Amino acid sequence: MKTICVTGAVGTGKTEVSKKLARHLKFDYLDVTKLIKKEKISCGYDKENKCDIIDTKELNKILIKKIKESEGLIIDSHMSHYLPKRVVDLCIVTKCDIEVLNKRLKKRRYLKAKIKSNLEAEIFDVCLLEVKKKKHNVLVIDTSKGIKIREIINYIKNA
Repeated sequence: MKTICVTGAVGTGKTEVSKKLARHLKFDYLDVTKLIKKEKISCGYDKENKCDIIDTKELNKILIKKIKESEGLIIDSHMSHYLPKRVVDLCIVTKCDIEVLNKRLKKRRYLKAKIKSNLEAEIFDVCLLEVKKKKHNVLVIDTSKGIKIREIINYIKNA
C-alpha cells in the first residue's frame, strides 16, 4: 500500500489515527488543512459555519501531485475521500459514539451550531456514504474507546 486517506466527521480521531499510522508505517503524513492554507485553495468563506470553502477539484490536483512524489502517504482530512479511487489504496473512515463525540467537540469549544452539524454528519454517516459512492477500498474504525493501531496495521498488511 502506498496511499491511505483517513476521513470521518470532525472530532472522530482522524488526526490521531493518521499520525500513528504514518509513524508505524514510516509513511509521509499530510495535513490537508495546512496544505489548503499553504496553497491558498480556498475559494470563499462560509460565514455560517465559520470555515473556508474549498475547491475540491483544485485540492485533488495538488493531492495527486503529492501522491506521485511520495513513496508512502497518509492523507488526513474529512475531504481526502474525494480523491479518485485510482490513486487511493485504502480509505479509513473514523467513527465515534455520539456521546463521546459531543464531549470531544465541546472540549474544543466549538459553537453549538458547529457541534450540531458535526454530530449530524456522524449520525447520518455522511463520510462513509461518500466513500462508498466513490467505491474506495474502505476500513471503518470506531475510535470511541481509543485507537487500536496494531489491528489497523495488521489489516493493512493483510489487505
